[in-house]
Amino acid sequence: MSNRFENKSVLLTGGTSGIGKETALAFAREGANVAITGRRAELGEGVVKEIEATGSKGLFIQGDIREESHIQDAVNQTVAAFGGLQIAVNNAGIETAAPIPEVSADDIDFVLAVNVKGVILSMKHEIPAILKTLNGASSGGSIINLSSVAGHIGLPGASVYIASKHAVEGATKTAALEVAQQGIRVNAVSPGGIETDMLDRFTGHDMDSMAAMHPMGRIGKPHEIADAILWLSSDQSSFVTGQSILVDGGMTTD
Repeated sequence: MSNRFENKSVLLTGGTSGIGKETALAFAREGANVAITGRRAELGEGVVKEIEATGSKGLFIQGDIREESHIQDAVNQTVAAFGGLQIAVNNAGIETAAPIPEVSADDIDFVLAVNVKGVILSMKHEIPAILKTLNGASSGGSIINLSSVAGHIGLPGASVYIASKHAVEGATKTAALEVAQQGIRVNAVSPGGIETDMLDRFTGHDMDSMAAMHPMGRIGKPHEIADAILWLSSDQSSFVTGQSILVDGGMTTD
């Protein structure tokens, strides 16, 4: 295992399960100190123990991504614990599925608050912290936003989720342009169907039908998304910014 991220600090939202947990552990195995956020303390502390078992430092900050005070606190705690911040992964997200005539206003508010407001507010506080850590360096900062194939296509019965991920795509491109000459790269990773509890809920426990939508004939594994996130966070992708990397088993291939 390499040490691509030795002495680097990572803040990852929504890190208690699924893609978030897998990504946090992947960073830790490659030398990074990793702070994760989430609402479920027991799960969060369990992930921290797994991070620390790799020899890296871990930190769990409990809270709700919809609250700006929680985001600011998470950034501040990460910087205080690890001495700075170089990499942020904005992974926290929620799904909903209903035809447009059946969508409630509460569902719209909730999904957009988590998936869009949460991402934009996270970048609002992450960018200054990363810039302070870089201290004028022309490279070394990276922000990865978790989008989805839903940010690239339409899908009947998922209008709110689709809209939220299209918004993440736009926010990612805009942020990338704003900080392109300040040492921070901003990109998105757009997974297809991935073997997580979230996808199980979204499909109504029909993972086989989701697998059939992918030309490769299967859904993806969380580690396959973590691999893409780590590549985008590393110097190996030093000339990549403002992009959305599709990891979808060919689902969106024209």
